[in-house]
Order: sequence, then structure tokens, then C-alpha cells
Amino acid sequence: MKGIEISKAFFEEYGKPMLENEFPSLLPYLAAGLFGSGSECFGFDDGISRDHDFEPGFCLFLPDESVIDRKDAFNLERAYAKLPKEFMGLKRNMLSPVGGSRHGVLRIDEFFKDKIGSSDGVLSVNDWLTLPENALAEATNGEVFFDNYGLITKIRESISAYPEDIMKKKLAGNLLLMAQSGQYNYKRCIDHGETAAAQLAVCEFVKSASEVIFLLNGKYQPYYKWSFRALRSLENLSLEAEIMEYLLTTNNEPETAEEKYYAIEGIAADVIDVLIDRGLTKANCGDLEKHAYSVNDSIADGDIRNMHILSAV
Repeated sequence: MKGIEISKAFFEEYGKPMLENEFPSLLPYLAAGLFGSGSECFGFDDGISRDHDFEPGFCLFLPDESVIDRKDAFNLERAYAKLPKEFMGLKRNMLSPVGGSRHGVLRIDEFFKDKIGSSDGVLSVNDWLTLPENALAEATNGEVFFDNYGLITKIRESISAYPEDIMKKKLAGNLLLMAQSGQYNYKRCIDHGETAAAQLAVCEFVKSASEVIFLLNGKYQPYYKWSFRALRSLENLSLEAEIMEYLLTTNNEPETAEEKYYAIEGIAADVIDVLIDRGLTKANCGDLEKHAYSVNDSIADGDIRNMHILSAV
């Protein structure tokens, strides 16, 4: 059973009855769920994941002190700490403050301030351009078990996807980097006999291509150690993951290098097909650089459009 399923079962069996029996007057202001840091919040946990920070816990979210004061918050923390110390053969982590930073009683504004730098989910253009994508992934992953107050849902919905112009700016910049590293620099490095530099070009191409694919799927890319796992589960272009893994894990001897160059061009062609199908580009060629500038030209907001094309990567 996955960690998020264990968390929900623990909440349903023990957490929910505790809240209903001991804190009925606070229930209208509470939310519970499991999202944030940790592979279990993405559904990527396995046996190896359980060697640290893995427990049958959940997050109990509170609005600020003007709604639920410190005394009530403290009582909720004490009640959470008294829940069974073991569930489904898994022991809970006895941390202080209760539940540590991943589970237990958390203030909504503090959680989002820590994750995305905004306590209410309101982000400026500069925030959207510079905020690490994995932070947005952690703020919107997992599952909300219930949200009586509605604030958690409101914030998560407001940051669930990039605004259209921000998405295009990020898309344009990463398309340009794909062109530079894969379509241009990889072969030049090979021709110069710089096989190590060629592999660095491959790494840059894969990083940018992965970002483009997540953007085209309307999903945030998680922390790099989970990026391929997440990539394989996407609805569109997920098959590119296998090709990109091949690019990263093979050498750059002449015969292999030629195959890798054609693989790079194949990924580029697949991406361009999607761009054209969705009307994101007016370019009509196999050159990713031209598509990058075409995407950038379609940005509605003049200030964002006129920023350097790489300003969002």
C-alpha cells in the first residue's frame, strides 16, 4: 500500500474520530490531507523510501490565530500526539514539535509561505518566473482528505498551473536551450573530439526537454530524483523518457554518437509536432530555435514578451 493510502486510512480510523469527538466546534475551520515533501506525497514511494521520514501520519491544517488561537492549536497538537504510535506495522515518528515539519498540526499560511514564499498563494510575475518548480509541485501534490474551511483548496487551485504567458515564457526559453545544447552543440562537441563536453550537452538537452514536456502537459516537474518517474506517467510525450534515459546512459563513441544525434532530432520533432498541433508556434521547420522565438512572440503581456527569452529558465 502506498504511503498516501496509509495516511488516509490512519486519518479515517483515528484522526477523523478524534476531531469529531474532541473538537466539533473547530471542525468548520480545519482541513486535513497529505501533501508537500516526500516521495509518498507524489505516490512514488516504495520499500526503499521507508528508511527515513516515513510514517502513518497526516497533516492537519489550521487557519491563522485570528480564527484558531494558540490554545486550541496546542490542544490539537496534544490530541494528535496521543494517536496510536503504530499503524499497519509502521511506527510513527515521535518528533517535536508534534509531527515535525511534514506531518501534524500546521498553520496554512506558514506552510505555503515556506513552500512558495506566499502565505495566501498570490504570486507576482517575478515570483512565477523565479520560483523553483519543485516547490510548486510540493504545494499542489498529494491529496486533501477534507477542507471544511476551504482555504487550502482555494490556494492550491490558484497555483495549480502556470499562467498562460508564464508558461509560454518558460516554454520558449527551454526550447531555445534544447536547440543550443542538442541540435547544435552536441554534434560540434563530438566533431571536436570532446566526448565529455558532448555528454554535458546531452545533460542540458535532457533537462530542457524534460521541462518542455512537463509544460506541455500542464504539470509541475518535481525534484530531479523523481523527474523521470513523473515523466513516465504523463499523458503526452511520456515515451520520450526512455529515449532520454538512453541519451544519458550511453557513451559518445562514433557509432553511438550518431545514433544519439538522431535520437535528439527525434525528440525535437515530436515536441515540434505538439507545438504545431496546439497552435503554440507559427514556425514551420525542424529548428527548435525558430519555434522558441515564435512561442515567445505569442506572449500577450508585452512586458513579459520583451524580457530576455531565457529569463524564466
